[in-house]
Parts: sequence; structure tokens; C-alpha cells
Amino acid sequence: MKRLVLVIALVALLPGAMMYAQQPPPTMQEDFVPVSALPQAEQLPAAPLLIAAYAFVWVALMVYVWSLWRRMARLERDLADLQRRVPKP
Repeated sequence: MKRLVLVIALVALLPGAMMYAQQPPPTMQEDFVPVSALPQAEQLPAAPLLIAAYAFVWVALMVYVWSLWRRMARLERDLADLQRRVPKP
């Protein structure tokens, strides 16, 4: 299970790491420059990163709920089996 979570995290973070790796290193600035005045190549698009983050959280939540559902079903089966094995007084 831990390996699965690690693989999902790596797959989710890989596009962001690739975008970061393709950008040139930042240079030092002396004055404030608004984002709208920067060249298009230096602007970081927030929408795709936000959508990816929300998608990752929803997928992780669904996997966690599915995992809980399976464990609860197994626990109920074990409990029913135990009740059949133990004689009633």
C-alpha cells in the first residue's frame, strides 16, 4: 500500500518537476515587476497545477475510502465467522 501511494505521488509530481526543470534559473531583480509585465515564457500558469492538485487529492481520497471499505468488509466477514465458531450460552 505504501508503494502504491509513493508511485501515485511520484506520477502526480512528475509534470511539475518537468516544468520546473525546463525553466532557466531565476535572475536577481532590483525592482518590483508585476506579473503582467513579465514575458509570457516567465509566467507560471497556475490553473493546470491547481487542477492537478485537486485531481490528486480526489484520487487519493477515493483510494483511501476504497481501502477502508475493503478492510471493513473483511472485518465483518471475520466477525461473522467468529460468531459462528463461538457457541451461544
